[in-house]
Amino acid sequence: MSFVLSLLIVLPLLAAPLVYAVIKVNKRMGVYASLAISAVVFAVAAYVFWQVYATPPAPGQYLLQEKYSWISFSNFGLNIFFGADGLSSPLLFVSALLTVLAIFGSRKLIEHHEAEYYALIFLFEGAIIGVFTSLNLILFYIFWEVVLIPMFFFIGVWGGPRRKYAALKFIIFTYAGSTIMLLGFLYVYLGMMPTPSFDIPDLAGKIPAALQYLPLLASFIGFAVKLPLVPFHTWLPDAHVEAPSPISVLLAGVLLKMGGYGFLRISIGLFPTASTQYAWVILALGLFSMFYGAAAAVLQKDLKKMIAFTSINHMGFVLFGAYASLVIANPTVAYLGIQGAIFQMFTHALAVGSLFMLSGYIQHQAGTREIPLLKGLGTTMPRTAVILVLASAAAMGLPPFSSFLAEFMVIVAGISASAYTAISVLVPVITAGYFLWMIKRTVLSQAEGGQEFHDMGWSDVAAFAVYLIPLVVLIIASYLILTPALPVAQFLKGLT
Repeated sequence: MSFVLSLLIVLPLLAAPLVYAVIKVNKRMGVYASLAISAVVFAVAAYVFWQVYATPPAPGQYLLQEKYSWISFSNFGLNIFFGADGLSSPLLFVSALLTVLAIFGSRKLIEHHEAEYYALIFLFEGAIIGVFTSLNLILFYIFWEVVLIPMFFFIGVWGGPRRKYAALKFIIFTYAGSTIMLLGFLYVYLGMMPTPSFDIPDLAGKIPAALQYLPLLASFIGFAVKLPLVPFHTWLPDAHVEAPSPISVLLAGVLLKMGGYGFLRISIGLFPTASTQYAWVILALGLFSMFYGAAAAVLQKDLKKMIAFTSINHMGFVLFGAYASLVIANPTVAYLGIQGAIFQMFTHALAVGSLFMLSGYIQHQAGTREIPLLKGLGTTMPRTAVILVLASAAAMGLPPFSSFLAEFMVIVAGISASAYTAISVLVPVITAGYFLWMIKRTVLSQAEGGQEFHDMGWSDVAAFAVYLIPLVVLIIASYLILTPALPVAQFLKGLT
């Protein structure tokens, strides 16, 4: 039996108290230790990613499975059950990579309670990896809840002036959604008597249609809050604006993916009949979120808040693509939506993650994030300006970045589903519009006299290259994501 996935979870969880102790003794050494440990975790995640790519599991199957008996009574049992496939492995890879980059970016932007901060980052990483690898619904829920703890403190302790309000709003929304989700899991377990199970492989394709509707609604609410889907999104702009920028990277790049992952793995994977019946409703909500996020971003003056609404826009693509696949009759393009949704989660994590980190650097260097006040960056902060233009191009889906391919696949799936959903082609136009307007006001404008800006160093430029280079590579080597994603799409589509 493989122990790779257990190692991937346990390493960061053990690192949390170790890093805390080291930073208490020597801050510089503790930060270096954090970078080293996160790099080791990333190497293990890259190994899992490569294993799944090299030998993609058959539809409905998982690699590197680990199963241990946890709780066992006469009529009740729980298992610790892990596995990886073409849905989870890209998310493991990007989660571990963004953790390394968030720790690197934090060294200049976090100036108090550093020991607690870096320890919580590893607690967050271990929990999020647990979410993406758990094949038992209760274990999935436990890791889902643990993720909330460090994020609450990240916002509430290291956030901006309204950090307490934003942290409380975050925990109320997300905890309420996950509690409703848990009730749906329990409903399935009790409804499957006399052979109940919480293990996802035991349930996939075996839950009676009549039992799927209420759990679908419950899981929909839990995942819609995390995605976030309009109108469950209102916690997100406040959380992003108040959170420190390295945490916004993890919030947008990793935490939001829990919602997209849940929709694919559980809402569609366990409740396919109900999902197909209500696919048009959910697809329409995804399309509305795409337009709403794009339109709201146009109105923002705070750079970070604009990027936050961009996340709502981009994550709408995930839901739109996934549920478009359910209603496509043409087998030639039936898998594009789900593959595109998985690809979109990966590319969004890097593109928007780079923008959130960049917003922190800009505020640190210029003293503001207000777009009307950030004039003449092309001359006052040339390196920062170049990174801002490239990261914006990646976020708006401009070739040669692979975000273009991900959005293209989702839109093709949408058009194949119905002529009416062809309206989705307008969303990238709006997205490009507000990014180009932001660039015009910040990079291409004239600098005002008396402003003293400090450009980022070359080590920071190299860190931002790590965000963007994979997006260029993957437009050529998209098969690294799409090949293992195909069996996932085939399995989910086959259930319907």
